[in-house]
Amino acid sequence: MAKSAHKNQLAPGISRLSRSKVFSKRAAYKVAKESKPVATEAPAQGEHKSYVKNDLVVALTAKRNVMSQALEVRKAKATHKAQRAPKLRQSITPGTVLIMLAGRFRGQRVVFLKQLASGLLLITGPFKLNGIPLRRVNQAYVIATSTKVDLSSYKVGAKFNDEYFKHEQVAKLTGTEEEFFGKEAQKKAHPAHKIADQKTADKDVVAAVAKVPYLASYL
Repeated sequence: MAKSAHKNQLAPGISRLSRSKVFSKRAAYKVAKESKPVATEAPAQGEHKSYVKNDLVVALTAKRNVMSQALEVRKAKATHKAQRAPKLRQSITPGTVLIMLAGRFRGQRVVFLKQLASGLLLITGPFKLNGIPLRRVNQAYVIATSTKVDLSSYKVGAKFNDEYFKHEQVAKLTGTEEEFFGKEAQKKAHPAHKIADQKTADKDVVAAVAKVPYLASYL
């Protein structure tokens, strides 16, 4: 400190820097000017204690208010945008052979039938050829190939919608000993009407696949 102060002097008591230079160097312009205290009337003898008490409460709660503002979690604004079904890719048309990228049948090939109202794709193996039943698939998890099946004369039943594929609600376990050891557990059979629907849906698809050479073995 002594050396730096000595360098800024031309001679003892004579500064090397001007007054404005010292002002800017100290960054005195950044310091906020203190406001002069406003004169207030002195409280009466009976009001003195309450006056001091109120100032003390304000001083103690000031920091607490700052902390509470930081801890407040802002609520997310509610969006009112309607969910729309994603647009179908141009490479996917009825009869296009798709390759599954995820799920139980990953890596296998299926035939695309139509797009449902939710945006999901309705596909089939057919079940008779590769064991893949009627399913809903997200188009993000399939690859469209150049192989196609002529389904121009095929009409998909109107009953094959999103409601058709919803799972039935199963009753919750009550926590009995029989349920824990699986004594009462029974494997549910596949609904008979869905088995019939699968055969009806695959009948025309299998006939169309048979018209294309080696396509059955490809699937």
